Amino acid sequence: MPGGRLTHEDRQRIAAWLADGLGYAEIGRRLGRPTSTISREVARNGAPGEYLADHAQQAAGHRARRRKPTRPAEPAADGQPTEVVRGFVDRFATLLAATGLPRMTARVFVCLLTADAGGLTAADLVRRLQVSPASVSKSIGYLEAMDLVVRQPDPGGRRERYVIDDAVWLRAWQADTSAHGDIATAAQRGIEIFGADTTAGARLGRMGQFFARLNEQMSGSTLAETVVYDALTVLAALAHARRPLTLDTLATALDWPGGRATTALDAIQRQPAIADPLALQATGPETYTLTARPDRLSPAQRQALET
Repeated sequence: MPGGRLTHEDRQRIAAWLADGLGYAEIGRRLGRPTSTISREVARNGAPGEYLADHAQQAAGHRARRRKPTRPAEPAADGQPTEVVRGFVDRFATLLAATGLPRMTARVFVCLLTADAGGLTAADLVRRLQVSPASVSKSIGYLEAMDLVVRQPDPGGRRERYVIDDAVWLRAWQADTSAHGDIATAAQRGIEIFGADTTAGARLGRMGQFFARLNEQMSGSTLAETVVYDALTVLAALAHARRPLTLDTLATALDWPGGRATTALDAIQRQPAIADPLALQATGPETYTLTARPDRLSPAQRQALET
């Protein structure tokens, strides 16, 4: 189990990988362990001149029987056996690591996630995860940069405690939403540089559209349902007319006040995804028409349709 004692299976893997010529760092990465754990294992439990799994297992067992306990066993959490809690932390951390979070950082995060309201100190994390203080410090810095962890003074001493507070998910949500909007804006800038008719422009257009939609969905639409309904009605009118229409012509044809038509047009311009796969285009002062979104078709597709 990553973070616990090495098993016989772990030692068999170490022996095989050493025989294949792998270094301690690579073996540690494959097992999810620090490099120091592998080097210490080989130095302590290896046979003279080589490392054999069976010999290492026997040596480790003999050393464990001679070792005196240095501290009482860690109490169970929430009525669950300690091993069950540790197993959950490791399994959950594995899932988070699959999303791109560094493995050790994921373990620290889940450990804090399952801690009491008062959080944990760095020493608590070192003891629970059985890792070095440097590993904990690096992971805490990573989590703080993502606004996933906050520091609080320890009432019982000079140490700081690390806590996952109730606002963590809102901060994470807002950070993701802001990042998605930034990507969409950058992609739009790329289209202006490379041109919508180029391969790069088309690719950036699809990327920008995806992240723009994701940003709108995550941030929540600020438009009332009635405004969205009016925007769709305007789009239907322009599609039916098949020609540019002025604001006055639209309002008259729909039997709306001018302000209502203006609000609907503004909504489409502020949230272009409403019109997808079409785009609202201004052809003159207060005159509008519909065109196909340039990022919906590749240059080759557009050329094939024009011939």
